[in-house]
Amino acid sequence: MNELTIRPATFADRDALFPLVKTFATSFMPDEESFRGSFSRLVVNERACLLVAEAGTAIGYLLGFAHDTFYANGPVAWVEELMVGESWRRQHVGQRLIQEFEAWAANRGCRLVALATRRAEPFYKSLGYEDSATYFRRLLA
Repeated sequence: MNELTIRPATFADRDALFPLVKTFATSFMPDEESFRGSFSRLVVNERACLLVAEAGTAIGYLLGFAHDTFYANGPVAWVEELMVGESWRRQHVGQRLIQEFEAWAANRGCRLVALATRRAEPFYKSLGYEDSATYFRRLLA
């Protein structure tokens, strides 16, 4: 078995991540052309954190952001997407991705890390996250 590595994404990871993105998405059907454009912008965005979990090949990823707020008296970090391939779940891959993101956020002075989920509540609670708010959304045309 290959050793698990968590590292920042590079342009070379693009094609390996798209299959994981397709598995993650439930509300939208990922479009490869749109993904490629977003990936190219995100991998160089200083406010974005795109991490790859690999064990010989990409087995998971985390996409998060840091942004300034008034309510927290400074920046906060937001996990937008966290995906681990099904055969690698329950092997601490998600935990390692979150830990790396938390370190990234702390290094940027973030006061907290937040996220929205409907499929992984027990996982996040096991890492010490707590319910804080209700998530609302409105799709735009």
